Amino acid sequence: MPTVRAWCRVDLAGGTLDIWPLGLLHPGARTVNLAIDLAVTVALAPGAERYRVRQGEEVVEAATAAELARSPAALAGVVAEALELPPFAAELASDSPRGAGLGASSALAVALITAAEVWLGRPRSAPAAVAALARDLEARLMGLPTGVQDHYPALLGGALEIASIPGGERVRALAADLDALGESLLVVYSGVSHFSAGQNWQVVRRRLDGEPEIIGLFAGIAAAAAEVPAALEAGDLPRVGELMTREWSYRRHLADGVSTPELESLLALASSLGAWGGKACGAGGGGSVALLCPPERRPAIAAALASAGGRVLPARPARGPLVVE
Repeated sequence: MPTVRAWCRVDLAGGTLDIWPLGLLHPGARTVNLAIDLAVTVALAPGAERYRVRQGEEVVEAATAAELARSPAALAGVVAEALELPPFAAELASDSPRGAGLGASSALAVALITAAEVWLGRPRSAPAAVAALARDLEARLMGLPTGVQDHYPALLGGALEIASIPGGERVRALAADLDALGESLLVVYSGVSHFSAGQNWQVVRRRLDGEPEIIGLFAGIAAAAAEVPAALEAGDLPRVGELMTREWSYRRHLADGVSTPELESLLALASSLGAWGGKACGAGGGGSVALLCPPERRPAIAAALASAGGRVLPARPARGPLVVE
C-alpha cells in the first residue's frame, strides 16, 4: 500500500500570475513560494468492489469513479476517472486547517496521482506532467481556472521561482538558506476559511477585460515578485519581508473580499511588534498570513498573534521532494 506525503506551501510573492494566461500578459512574471512541512498524506490500497475514501471521521463509499466524483470526496473521484483506477481504499489526511490558503487541495491532488502511479506500477510522471494533470483536474472539478503554483512545492520542496513563459512555465529551485528562513518564518491561520478559486475568477475576468486598475495592480505585484529571488538567495530576509508587504499592498485591492479585517489585524499587529513584513497566503479572503520576523522577535510576535485570535501553525521549510513510502 503506497503512502505519499506532499507539502503545503506559502507564497511569498506573485501568486495568481501563475493562472494562464495572466503571467503571459505581464512579461517576466513569476511566482515565488516555499514548501512547508505541513503535509498532506494519501495512503492507497486495493479495494473490493467499491471505492472507499476516509478523511478524518468522514467516510465516503461509491460504486463507480463517476459516483465518487459527485461525492464529498470528489477530488479522489476525478483522479480515479482520469487515471482509470479500479476500486481502492484511500486514507487522506492534512496537517493544514481547511481553507487555510496553503495549497492543501492541490497537494492532495499531487499525492493522489503519485500514489495511484506507484500502486499500479506505472512509470512515475515528470513533475511538470503531474502539475499539469492536477491543475486540469481541479479546474474540471471546480469549473474555474486554476494555476500551478501550489503543485510544484508539493512535488519538489524547497524555495521555488515559477516563471510564466510561452509554452508553459520554467521552475527554478532557489539557493535560499532554509534554516534561516525557518527561524524567521511565521504562518498564522486567521480562523476564517477561504475559497481561492472564487476569488481568483473575479480577478482573472477583470484582467482579461483589460480594466486599467487591475492591469496596474498586477504590474505592481509582478514588479515586487521579480525582486524576491535575488533577495532570498542573498539571504536578505528583511528585504524579502518588505517585498511581501509591498506585494500585499497591491494584491489586497484586486477584488472585494481579498482583504479581511482578520487578515489586516494580524498583519498590522505583527508589523507593530517588529516583523519585517508579510502578506496573506493564496488568494486571501481569509486563510492564513505568512510573516518574516527577526528570529529573536519571533516568539513574542507568535504569542501576541495567538492572543489576538490567530492560530500559529508549526510550519518550517520542507527541503526535499514529496515522500513515497
